[in-house]
Amino acid sequence: MTLMEKIIKKPSTMYAQFERKPGADKENTHYCPGCGHGIIHKIIAEAMEELGIADRTVLISPVGCSVFAYYYFDCGNIQVAHGRAPAVATGVTRSNADNLLISYQGDGDLAAIGTAEIIHAANRGEKMTVFFVNNSIYGMTGGQMAPTTLIGQKTATTPFGRNALNEGNPMKIAEMISILDSPVYVARTSVHDIRHIMQTRKAVKKALQAQRDGKGFALVEILAPCPSGWKISPQQNAEWVEKNVLPVFALGEFKDEIAQRDGVSRARTTATQAELLAVLGLDSEEHVFSPRNEVFSRMGILSAGFGGQGIMMLGQMLSLLGMRHGLSVTWLPSYGPEMRGGTANCSVVLSRDPIGSPVVESPELLIAMNGPSLEKFLPRVAPGGLLLYNASIIEQAPVREGITIVGVPAAEMAREAGSERAANVVMLGVVAGWYDSFGPEAMQSVLADFFPKKDLLALNTRALDAGMAWGKKMRTGQ
Repeated sequence: MTLMEKIIKKPSTMYAQFERKPGADKENTHYCPGCGHGIIHKIIAEAMEELGIADRTVLISPVGCSVFAYYYFDCGNIQVAHGRAPAVATGVTRSNADNLLISYQGDGDLAAIGTAEIIHAANRGEKMTVFFVNNSIYGMTGGQMAPTTLIGQKTATTPFGRNALNEGNPMKIAEMISILDSPVYVARTSVHDIRHIMQTRKAVKKALQAQRDGKGFALVEILAPCPSGWKISPQQNAEWVEKNVLPVFALGEFKDEIAQRDGVSRARTTATQAELLAVLGLDSEEHVFSPRNEVFSRMGILSAGFGGQGIMMLGQMLSLLGMRHGLSVTWLPSYGPEMRGGTANCSVVLSRDPIGSPVVESPELLIAMNGPSLEKFLPRVAPGGLLLYNASIIEQAPVREGITIVGVPAAEMAREAGSERAANVVMLGVVAGWYDSFGPEAMQSVLADFFPKKDLLALNTRALDAGMAWGKKMRTGQ
């Protein structure tokens, strides 16, 4: 094999033909002439091949010029939102420690919208390798100024050149990451000429090897040309980098603690059944109950109203009831922008089986405490479901075919119990009375957890009892 054949030969970790790439050309990448991404892709693919890690590798490609990396790499790939690659990579590596994660990011992505993501992933020492492509410009979206744009550099958003007093100085990511304690390897290289390409190959392989050996977080910042964004010809790349980029972004290894570090392991022993019960407050027999029926073997509940009506507490009490009866439970809150008086809702799922998602799109039970919530969520109630609405506020009875609708004068009943603020507890009692699944002892146990003061417990017990009686009466007609 000639030298030229060796140079143009694709490693086994890249597809021989880029069949996923749209259009007739399946041989070349979609990058602009003179772009550094193609060079970096081949360097990474060669390192994956040499280390034999392709079958374990997941490459995260966020929005940017590299978002179509799955055209080229024969390994796992996940496309993600702008700046969110470290967050997704964290999820993947935490869920399966055998995975090797590559977060492949540009400067507009990592150093702008994704700054917080990369800083905290590095600070946690997540087991991932980040290849940060710094071409000092937003290449994909029109050539705007990036955090790494040079002083005086003209872009679509700095037509007179970047001004330090106006736009700040170029961000030096490698230096920033290197001062954190957790990362094991941080370097900056370049691919503007052959000598620096060879240095980049060594750094890329070293970073991936560190992850393969379980050492933790590594980042290689790679200076790459973008002649389209820089408004120069590809032939001018090397000169432009030498003259303008290298004086600002020094090359080298800023941190190398690979040899000194032990492997990172986040493996945790599985909690015992006794430990789980203790955490949930179920370690005492007096706090363990059996449901009277199978109504809540799988139910999605949506509670909604104004902020200040105890919407979240109502959902939390239902969730605790579920846990006290041995059910799987999720509780998902959603707040409006206002602290008080704004909209608020929460989703609760109770199930005998493991729960895949806490989102309740079509609730079997909707508890609507005000008009706007009723108007918003009524169409979503599942056929055959139940609507409990606060008739104290919602004067006009709602109409909807295929579901059961029950108006509850919750505020009046709560006032009779001692305080209108107990309307949410009245609704909890109505739920218990209607479904007749949770007994009085279980309900009282939950109330005691939420209202430890005797006077508040007594008040809310009256509200709960009133609601349970109302719910049973509506269900049985007696």
